[in-house]
Amino acid sequence: MARTHIITGLDIGTSTIKALVVQKRGKELEVLAQSQIPSFGVRKGAVVNIDEVEKNVQALLSEVEKLSNKRISSVFINIGGSHLYITPSDGIISVSRANQKISQEDIDRVLQAVRAVNIPTNEEILNVFPKEFIINDQKGIKEPLGLTGVRLEVRALLLCVFSPYFINLTQAVLNTKVQINDIIPSPIAAASAVLTPQQKEIGVALIDIGAATTSLVVFEEGELIHFAVFPIGSSNITNDIAIGLRTEIGIAENIKKEHGSCLLAKNKKDKASQSRKKIEIFDKSSPLVFPKKLLVDIIEPRVSEIFDLINKELKKIGRQQLLPGGVVLTGGGAKLPKIKELAKQELKLPCEIGIPGRIMGLEEDPSLATVCGLVLEGSDFGEDNPSLSKGGFWAKVWAKIKKIFKNFIP
Repeated sequence: MARTHIITGLDIGTSTIKALVVQKRGKELEVLAQSQIPSFGVRKGAVVNIDEVEKNVQALLSEVEKLSNKRISSVFINIGGSHLYITPSDGIISVSRANQKISQEDIDRVLQAVRAVNIPTNEEILNVFPKEFIINDQKGIKEPLGLTGVRLEVRALLLCVFSPYFINLTQAVLNTKVQINDIIPSPIAAASAVLTPQQKEIGVALIDIGAATTSLVVFEEGELIHFAVFPIGSSNITNDIAIGLRTEIGIAENIKKEHGSCLLAKNKKDKASQSRKKIEIFDKSSPLVFPKKLLVDIIEPRVSEIFDLINKELKKIGRQQLLPGGVVLTGGGAKLPKIKELAKQELKLPCEIGIPGRIMGLEEDPSLATVCGLVLEGSDFGEDNPSLSKGGFWAKVWAKIKKIFKNFIP
């Protein structure tokens, strides 16, 4: 009989904190509990108030514990915000064995050597993403284990994080008396939930539009080749609506969700009809009446601005209009009607909305991509995984946290 264990993902975002509890039985994942609450203490993806986030996380974990009838002792969490960035780095070592066969120890050493770079004070290397290994000047090697050579090199991307924000995040979660199994960048988690191996192989970009930030990750030949975060998101659209229609933020958010669209209809007749169509919002103070076209004229420029930033970033790495797998949109911002059509128009690439799958009982919602990805990443570990059950995996994560904390102890 297949063994079962519980996996919990905790997505700490700017506008909401989401929790997803699943049960893994064999290879199947089934939802036991899912909930979310408004987020406080997070600004542009970064934890700025530990106490507020701790209180919210504790409340949310208590709720999913009741819903699932399971005790939550450990979680997989995300880290986001425009303080995250990547930088390229190379590492080189001499192969240690006399027979020149490359061992796992050699791979670990070269991945450690790639970390020997100067980064600004108050910043740390969170993850290393190898792009290719080079053996005796032979490039393009993905799996060097067992191959022979005297010199092993690696070209990699280092994902760096602003240490105080990292500490705030981990402290807020650890204060709730749960362990952190792993800390995964939000767009990397989202990519795990919505991208296929085929897309990652031929070249694809994932655009995660959150409340206060938009993240971009690009994959090619199965590897991460670019990562960027922009301090602009769907809340900026809400702010624009509030200013443009001279109304409150709460009302503007409802207008965006219920009536928002990135484009008017293409058909001339329907377009003319939408231009004349009036939207009426009955507020306690006074009714709000405006044409549909006015709302589109507010939303479209802001979304186009986001895609313009994406285009510039793709141009930096020579992938503008050159991704066969196109772009995949996730996050709450991906729910805006006609955003897929606008993305195709602006980016000149195929586009689809990223709906997380592979978990039974999960609703089709692009805003769940990150929390779903956290659970999927966590499904590789569990009670039947020696590296986790013996504390090896947790020990590595805890060592990373302690190292960063140590830099701030007087």
